[in-house]
Amino acid sequence: MSDLAPPILASEWLNTPEPLTLDGLRGRVVVIECFQMLCPGCVSHGLPQAMRIAQTFRAEDVAVIGLHCVFEHHAAMTPVALRAFLHEYRIRFPVAVDRAGEGGPLPRTMAAYALEGTPTLLLIDRKGSLRARHFGQVSDLALGAEIMMLVQERAGE
Repeated sequence: MSDLAPPILASEWLNTPEPLTLDGLRGRVVVIECFQMLCPGCVSHGLPQAMRIAQTFRAEDVAVIGLHCVFEHHAAMTPVALRAFLHEYRIRFPVAVDRAGEGGPLPRTMAAYALEGTPTLLLIDRKGSLRARHFGQVSDLALGAEIMMLVQERAGE
């Protein structure tokens, strides 16, 4: 995969003083953890893994972002509930609330990336190209090696 990553279409950003853009993060590897707070795999695996990535890699090299993709249980997964969830689970990295879809249950960023569900982890290289899409559980060791490979690439190559 080497397509330019679609932008994040957020209705709101949490844990950051201002909205983030993929263009603004160029020069860094971007890890996007796509999740729903009522998704068991997201809570048990995806989000803890994203927190470990944020703790392991230097922020100058790797940006970790959460993307709350609500495609079911819309009434239960509101931004107010998400704020409480992020506080209770001590999730400190920036989290975007995916903008509601038009005419269907899929939110807009989730649809733009053709995601199958949650948890999904996206890897974007320093040049802004989508390099990997992992649906479901991914081994920490394999993912760490994949991220390190992207970190070692130069932005101009």
